[in-house]
Amino acid sequence: MEIEAHPLIERVEGRLERLGLNAEEALRAAGLPPDLLENIRQGKARVPRGQSLVRLSEALSTSVAYLVGLDPDAQPPQELLEEDQANLGLLAADEDALLRAYRRLDIPARAAALHVMLTMAGPEPQPTGRHGKRAKLA
Repeated sequence: MEIEAHPLIERVEGRLERLGLNAEEALRAAGLPPDLLENIRQGKARVPRGQSLVRLSEALSTSVAYLVGLDPDAQPPQELLEEDQANLGLLAADEDALLRAYRRLDIPARAAALHVMLTMAGPEPQPTGRHGKRAKLA
C-alpha cells in the first residue's frame, strides 16, 4: 500500500527534472540512500533532517526552505535543521544505546543502575523564578 506522497518528494522530483539529474546520483551526492524517495513514499523512511537535509538541498541547487515547502527566501524552522535523534525519536545515539542496555536488565539491576546514575549526576538543579531568583518550594 502506497502512502500519499510527502510534499518534499514532489519538490525533490521537480528539482531533479529541472536540473536533468538522476535521483539515485543526486541522493548519493547528498550522502543519502539512493532509494530514499521510494522508502519515504512507502512509509519505510522519514524525511531527512539536519545536515542530511542541507546536503540534499545543496545537491539540488536549492534551499532547505524550498524543499520543506516554505518561501525560498524564508528561514526554515530550527527543528528541521536539528539532527534526527536516533531511532527512538528524541534520543541521541548514546542515549539510545543506554536505554537499550537498560531495557535488557532485570529489575534489581535496573534499580542499581539508576542509583549509580543518580549518584554520579549529583543533585537536581533548583528551579529559578522569572527574575532569576530561586523559586520557593512548598
